[in-house]
Amino acid sequence: MAKRPTGKPSTTQGAIVDSDVRRIVSSEHLVSDRCPELSELEFGLIIASHAFGRWMTRCMAGAGVKDMTETEILVVHHVNHRGREKKLADICFVLNIEDTHVVSYALKKLANLGLVSGERRGKEVFWSTTRAGQDLCERYRQVREACLMPGFSGADEENVRIGDLARLLRTLSGRYDQGARAASSI
Repeated sequence: MAKRPTGKPSTTQGAIVDSDVRRIVSSEHLVSDRCPELSELEFGLIIASHAFGRWMTRCMAGAGVKDMTETEILVVHHVNHRGREKKLADICFVLNIEDTHVVSYALKKLANLGLVSGERRGKEVFWSTTRAGQDLCERYRQVREACLMPGFSGADEENVRIGDLARLLRTLSGRYDQGARAASSI
């Protein structure tokens, strides 16, 4: 296990360097003495987020629909999730999207593609995937299994580590949301 740096680390071309630790960060000026690892994690989130976005759009293209945005892909998969109808507010809540207009626009585009349909009940619209939407989600799953899953062993140790990381990311999202609320009040 790497030792935590003591004092202010030096920098070399975007990497934070200590005699025992080399950290790769995108913004050296944001590194905090309190938790220098957080800057390293943030850089990992940045590059993982972009890689995941590229993956989703290319996987969806492989499944047969090009030019879908990341939000549209997330929305169609969530609407398809467990085969249950979903309200706009619930979709936004689960996907942690603050701007309902972004999801509303995605739903309209998906409806125009014939992938989802909405049924108005009172003031609410309940969204579900159409047969074409369900088929698309299944083709996406097949491309995912063929192209992404061979990179994972499926070993218990690997799965436990991935599960631990997933829980950490959910915890951190809460801290960043809390920080965003605090920053809004400054």
